[in-house]
Amino acid sequence: MADTVLVNGHIWTGSESTPEVEALAVVQNRIVRTGSNSEIKRLAGPGTRVLDLKGRLVLPGFIDAHTHFLNGGLALRSVQLRDCRSREEFVSRIAARARELPPGAWILNGDWDHEQFSPPVLPTRDWIDPVTEDHPVCVNRFDGHMVLVNSLALKLAGIDRNTVSPPGGEIIRDPKSGEPTGILKDAASDLVYAIIPAPSFEEKREAVKMALREAAVHGVTSIHDMSDASSFEVYQDLLRSGELTARLYVYFQITEIESFLRLKIKSGFGHPFLRLAGLKGFVDGSLGSATALFFEPYSDDPRASGLLAAHMFPEGIMEQRLRLADRAGLQVAIHAIGDRANAILLDMMEKINAENKPRDRRWRIEHCQHLRRIDIDRYGRLGLVASVQPYHAIDDGCWAERKIGPERARTTYAFKSLQRAGAVLVFGSDWTVAPLDPLAGIYAAVTRRTLDGKNPDGWIPEEKISLEEAIKSYTVRAAYAEFSEKEKGSLEPGKLADLVVLDRDLFRVEPDEFLKARVVLTMVDGRIVHSSPDILVDEKQR
Repeated sequence: MADTVLVNGHIWTGSESTPEVEALAVVQNRIVRTGSNSEIKRLAGPGTRVLDLKGRLVLPGFIDAHTHFLNGGLALRSVQLRDCRSREEFVSRIAARARELPPGAWILNGDWDHEQFSPPVLPTRDWIDPVTEDHPVCVNRFDGHMVLVNSLALKLAGIDRNTVSPPGGEIIRDPKSGEPTGILKDAASDLVYAIIPAPSFEEKREAVKMALREAAVHGVTSIHDMSDASSFEVYQDLLRSGELTARLYVYFQITEIESFLRLKIKSGFGHPFLRLAGLKGFVDGSLGSATALFFEPYSDDPRASGLLAAHMFPEGIMEQRLRLADRAGLQVAIHAIGDRANAILLDMMEKINAENKPRDRRWRIEHCQHLRRIDIDRYGRLGLVASVQPYHAIDDGCWAERKIGPERARTTYAFKSLQRAGAVLVFGSDWTVAPLDPLAGIYAAVTRRTLDGKNPDGWIPEEKISLEEAIKSYTVRAAYAEFSEKEKGSLEPGKLADLVVLDRDLFRVEPDEFLKARVVLTMVDGRIVHSSPDILVDEKQR
């Protein structure tokens, strides 16, 4: 007999042979059968839990292919600046956070976006110094490639007008005085990060538990975490105590490659709930911070064309590390946003692909945001995983053309073109850069309607993809990107019972309804980790 059966639903399985069924049965942590209501009800015994879906849509559990998971949990506990629309609101929230903390405590995270200010001007330390005299401040732009620090933080870090910007970063200075404004880009941020006290193990543990609850609410059952070694001990502790409610596939920084090589670790090593994925590296920065690397200058700043990231220094080190990773059988996931950054990375990958024997690499490029037509085709030829975050398209689309012009924007967030070229298109959130909610990502990919409401038919509408293709990028293809397509990503007999139930059927409503949809049940490994009370059927109703 089955432990759990789901009946009376619209179950999208993700299977090519049986794409839709009414019901399914679970024994322990595996799906054992899918089919009609009558077929599955025969597997229900006295001890079976019966879930009446009442026509709701069931999907494979969402796999978020790009998060910063521990940081997401820490951000939930920090000052919230993402929706600030003015200098006054920005300063007010930081002042309120300062009043909550003891003197000397750091004010961190924030996820601000100056493009939402009117006019879109970068904040400076002068804004916040009067309200943070007793608190060092380091609040990041939501993309993580730029921070604002106050004068106290600059003093503690030893940064002044004579400090030289490090390779891969920039200290922004007042053009008249030469003094730092408080804005630090990419590697320059590390000068301050280096002196910020690390959160305690217990603080990190609680943050991850908060992040896991957030994931369950949004139906995220697996997470690709762009992390580092400091997070892994927390994940291990939660695994030992049975508190992991989502599966973690964890990437370490490519600078830590020697540890992988010394221990001869291969990608995928670990436990069904916690595996080592491989190595994460950076070629450039971000568009909003004007550190994404382009062939041509920014339209709104002809003096700048972006920056190479610190991982690219000294010259040649990235290619050397990629070659070592390939020989060791490690998967890599490399951040590239600007068109030149993508071209540089594709050149390296193409060279290594030609030099070494063919194998199932499933190498990934993260973000793939701004591409030349000639480089889109290379994604397919090299069999690359294009790991993109669709929500960025409707957020950045509000202002991207101001920064790079309409011509370069034609191949921006080119989801359809990448798919047509043969790349494996997978979706993630980049949380906390964007909401963790996969439904918001699906809406973005299907509609491309920017958040400012100015593109009701979609920004660059030819790059829209269908609802089914968007769901596949959060499920079937995302499982492939982590070498787990035989275990999850679709709802088929023998696969893990990771699934999500929505309160409405996305296939039968207009796209506007996607953002109103809610997850009413999340199941991971056959265990319900989030649910609404009305979905359970009591004994008498069977």
